[in-house]
Amino acid sequence: MTGSTTAELIPFIVYFGGVILLVLTMLGLSFVLGQRRTNKATNTPYESGVVAVGTSQIRLSVEFYLIAIIFVIFDLETVFIFAWAIAFFELGWQGYFAILVFIAMLGVALVYAWRCGTLEWGVKTRVGLEAKDN
Repeated sequence: MTGSTTAELIPFIVYFGGVILLVLTMLGLSFVLGQRRTNKATNTPYESGVVAVGTSQIRLSVEFYLIAIIFVIFDLETVFIFAWAIAFFELGWQGYFAILVFIAMLGVALVYAWRCGTLEWGVKTRVGLEAKDN
């Protein structure tokens, strides 16, 4: 390495060392100052100050996760559409056609999810598996 390359790396090395020092300090302080769990009562989880009775293992249906994922996808859609609406005049026709393609793709995804039965709540049946079994 030449002298100029080493001189360019010094800020990076100092920054890296500072990050490592900060992480080690935070881990060390949390170990020294952290809570000491000494009995069984402090290790039990609770909800709103009420000690739990029974097991906390609940079997949730996959519908909860599917609806949450679909919500996140279509919620992010609104963020992009809002950003497009803010910059509507600056983007011109090219931005208009881009957002039309974006909304069309989301519409196709929504129709696909609907046709697959993702939006149905209750007993699930897989579409198209009957043909593969024959």
